[in-house]
Amino acid sequence: MTMIRHEAAVPLTAAGRRFDQTLAEMFPDYSRSRLTAWIKAGAVTLDGAIAPPRQLLRGGEKVLLQAELETEVELEPEAIALDVVHEDEHVLVLNKPAGLVVHPGAGNSAGTLLNALLHHDPKLAQLPRGGIVHRLDKDTSGLMVVAKSLPALTALVDMLSRHDVERQYEAVVLGTLVAGGTVDAPIGRHMGDRLRQAVRDEEDGKHAVTHYRLRERFRGHSLLQCSLETGRTHQIRVHLSHIGHPLVGDPLYGGGLKLPKGATPELVAALRGFRRQALHAERLAFEHPVSHEPLSFSAERPADQQALIDALRADTAQADPDDWR
Repeated sequence: MTMIRHEAAVPLTAAGRRFDQTLAEMFPDYSRSRLTAWIKAGAVTLDGAIAPPRQLLRGGEKVLLQAELETEVELEPEAIALDVVHEDEHVLVLNKPAGLVVHPGAGNSAGTLLNALLHHDPKLAQLPRGGIVHRLDKDTSGLMVVAKSLPALTALVDMLSRHDVERQYEAVVLGTLVAGGTVDAPIGRHMGDRLRQAVRDEEDGKHAVTHYRLRERFRGHSLLQCSLETGRTHQIRVHLSHIGHPLVGDPLYGGGLKLPKGATPELVAALRGFRRQALHAERLAFEHPVSHEPLSFSAERPADQQALIDALRADTAQADPDDWR
């Protein structure tokens, strides 16, 4: 465990306010529930004496916080290789491969990204969720940022809630689009399938906005650039399916295999063999949560998605333009 120690004076402007409320403002790197637990355990004193959380302050008291950071994550570290793009004292940016579950869940207590992170840096066990502040679906590849310190965790969660983290994706979808656009449609739990999300009305769904731009058009498919204004579960997958252009290979929202008429044998093989959603988190940009330096990262598309795009291009090149344009 790690011992922490902080000394500070209660601001005079806090006169008449509760101890626990003021402490949360004085030490924003720690959650209010954790600070309250420390107060009750006697790990925080006012002018050298133990005080209850509801103690009213006069302002100017001396606060001493001495506590041990307990383990937040009880999980077995595993030596799973990580593709680390950037790492410093406060943040880690990695390129997640498709097929790797981010966080343990029902039936996934081992072999996850979190197991790998705890092996990479055991101190992450002292952070809520091991420092994971956002997720990618199991079969989505690409960039993620992980907090390595409490200040970074607090700041990154706040930045994500304010949509101050730029997340850009590449997607291969069914159908030929002629332009980009925006999908502004609330997302919530599917009424009949607990594993799925769906576009819902405003009362039952959360605000969700996805912007997309056409990069390349194939014979029966399109390559899109997508950016998130919000970050709902399965957002890109749900929104693109909602407008009639689901992701290639998506087992939940794709609607099954669809082959262009007269597709080359190579394209048929590529589409049949692509067993995950064709979605890659290619760019991540944000302000460093501690130094405030602007950071920007990119990750090349994985080999399977590149092979799929190559097959689509080759099929389109050999086709008669009048048959599909």
